Amino acid sequence: MKKIVAGVDEVGRGSLIGPVFAAAVIFKKKLDKKKIKDSKKLSKKKRNNLEIYIKKNSLWGIGSASIKEIEKLNILNASLLAMKRSIKKLKSKPTLVLIDGNKLPKISGYNLKSVIKGDQKISEISAASIIAKVARDRFITKMSKEFTKYSWDKNFGYATKHHVNAIKKFGITKHHRRTFAPIHNILSPR
Repeated sequence: MKKIVAGVDEVGRGSLIGPVFAAAVIFKKKLDKKKIKDSKKLSKKKRNNLEIYIKKNSLWGIGSASIKEIEKLNILNASLLAMKRSIKKLKSKPTLVLIDGNKLPKISGYNLKSVIKGDQKISEISAASIIAKVARDRFITKMSKEFTKYSWDKNFGYATKHHVNAIKKFGITKHHRRTFAPIHNILSPR
């Protein structure tokens, strides 16, 4: 039986807003692995170009977990849920699924293996990080058009000084994760 390896990574765990995204990627033969790097080490332009290249030369799936799911399950379990959803969207079932980090989603019938710093070591995981990051960035950029005061198109919901100051000044939106410490501390100061 031919070995089919999928790489999986998530993005948006540390953000104060929006869903957490994950992607799963299986390379087709003609993809040049040397081009693929961890999404955090690439410029936005390079990420966007690589996303097109990866999607053209791979089987891929994107999954997400909503703010409601993050609040209910906690961010770790919501991230694992997004990963499970991305794996389930693959058109072929992988014989091995390599997942960035040290935790695995609960998904029966799959051979899963966690890889610490996998996004830096395994090109399938790096590719998944690129697809997940570009997808989430597009989603947040679209959301930011309605909430321009928070500069989400630049900070993607992370706790930058500008974003935290905007929350203090304008309050939170329906897109903010209320259970996250910076938001929680602003909502219920001691």
